Amino acid sequence: MPISPSIRALEGKVALITGAARGIGAETARALAGHGVKLVLTDLDAEPLAALAAELGEENVHTVACDVCDLPAMERAVAAGAARFGGIDLVLANAGIASYGSVLRVDPATFKRVMDINVLGVFNTVRAALPSVIERKGYILVVSSLAAFTPAPGLVAYNASKAGVEHFADAVRLEVAHHGVAVGSAHPSWIDTPLVRDAKQDLSAFRQMLKVLPGPLKRTTSVEVCVEAFVKGLAGRKRRVNVPGWVGALRWLKPVIASRLGDRQTLKHAPRLLPLMDEEVARLGRSTSARNTALDDVAVAPK
Repeated sequence: MPISPSIRALEGKVALITGAARGIGAETARALAGHGVKLVLTDLDAEPLAALAAELGEENVHTVACDVCDLPAMERAVAAGAARFGGIDLVLANAGIASYGSVLRVDPATFKRVMDINVLGVFNTVRAALPSVIERKGYILVVSSLAAFTPAPGLVAYNASKAGVEHFADAVRLEVAHHGVAVGSAHPSWIDTPLVRDAKQDLSAFRQMLKVLPGPLKRTTSVEVCVEAFVKGLAGRKRRVNVPGWVGALRWLKPVIASRLGDRQTLKHAPRLLPLMDEEVARLGRSTSARNTALDDVAVAPK
């Protein structure tokens, strides 16, 4: 299949990707590297990040193991990457986690950690990279979610954070358009990532919730399909990147989804599934995946 002119235009650009050690971040890095993009990659998980750099060729990749919640660390990462490759053209603010459990039962520290990574982490990423992106009239893609406009009980922190960063991207777009910078938000549905796989493994309530969702909302999309959409979005400086494409229609239906009519389907199952989720979270002894819990220990360890 011939490569479109917009994709070909990626060659020689420099992209910053957060949450790059695995999942969508890592696969997008691989795809961009295949199009001749230099990469500045950050993640809290140092080992897979270093392995990815070795795979892609360290002459084309600069990696920094750091926490997106730490603004000075993000500023140092961006400065080092920009010094090595000349600047930052593209930003994929991808780092994100989720918590499990109702508002009454979720671990408050985990709830805060979700908000810190998913919202403050996006601010820190954009804040750190923006001077270079402005200089090069670049593009920023903030990873929101279908969850920004389809709330689900038991996933309140994730829903709130993804709605927040969508609005953040819309506001930043207005601030930087006169500099020649474009800003978009990405809205994936359920993608076959570690985040979704961990939730399925940990919680039968989550698996049951997916089964009772209407129509296409219950389906999981491959990482490959998501990455293809992200690469096209980065190349085309798109305002919205919906994965799959039908997600865009739900954004326009948000007033209906948030109405009493829209609540009906969820309210049929919440009285059964939410207590089950809370019971399973209590048995796990954690409100997020085991992987996130281990990485949180890295984040708070003395430096």
